[in-house]
Amino acid sequence: MITNEHIDALLGGRGDVLGTDGEKIGGVGQVYADDDTGQPKWVTVKTGLFGTKESFVPLEGARQQGDDLVVAYSKDQIKDAPGVDPDGHLDPAEEDRLYQHYQLGGGQRSYTDATTGREETDATGAAGGYRDVSDTGGTGGYRDASDTGTVGRDTSGGTTDDAMTRSEERLNVGTEKQATGRARLRKYVTTENVTQTVPVQREEVRLEREPITDANRDEALSGPDLTESEHEVTLHEERPVVEKETVPVERVRLDKETVTDEETVNEEVRKEQIDTEGTGDTRR
Repeated sequence: MITNEHIDALLGGRGDVLGTDGEKIGGVGQVYADDDTGQPKWVTVKTGLFGTKESFVPLEGARQQGDDLVVAYSKDQIKDAPGVDPDGHLDPAEEDRLYQHYQLGGGQRSYTDATTGREETDATGAAGGYRDVSDTGGTGGYRDASDTGTVGRDTSGGTTDDAMTRSEERLNVGTEKQATGRARLRKYVTTENVTQTVPVQREEVRLEREPITDANRDEALSGPDLTESEHEVTLHEERPVVEKETVPVERVRLDKETVTDEETVNEEVRKEQIDTEGTGDTRR
């Protein structure tokens, strides 16, 4: 008999569904439980190309064999089952079609118990014993057992199967690029004093005297004897003249380069550890 304790093993074991003669029919798909009692009643078998089709099979008379599930029906009977969409819940009409195919309705039906190999008789009734449940509004049917919590053997009060799963946190360190600042070029004008020495020339008056000689006597006696006269000389000098011109001296631009550094990341991670009692050793 398949109970809630077998559901996780069936769904997580990736096993196959075997017929009454041990022939492989297909992979285990979904387990559907009674809405009222929560007991598993149906299993879907993945058949067809790449397991794209799922056929419903009753779990009555079935047994677990390792990761596989041995059912009380033949491969041909399962493949000929009515096509029902495994959408998480069986409608009453879909349920009736499956009842008729597997001869579950109308009083008693016979099947071969896969556990004992004996022919057994089961009284179910045409309406079935899994109707009128609160979460379906009284319409009856089955729900996908993989969508509900299963009753485990965890003495701490959790719901799990007969094995513990040990988990741990792992540190995944990567990098991300973010802006840290901006650099820009800005041009402005400043004023400074420039001192430069420039040579300049100027004219000065110098008085020259020459004695009367035979060479200049005639020129000296050419004028009146006593007269008043005046001579004038124009003097020149150089002065600095300043002109300014603007000339280019250099070109400046911004460029980027990538520099690689190393940073150490220090973070705490958690992990679960499992101890055993009564075996004389401690494993993790």
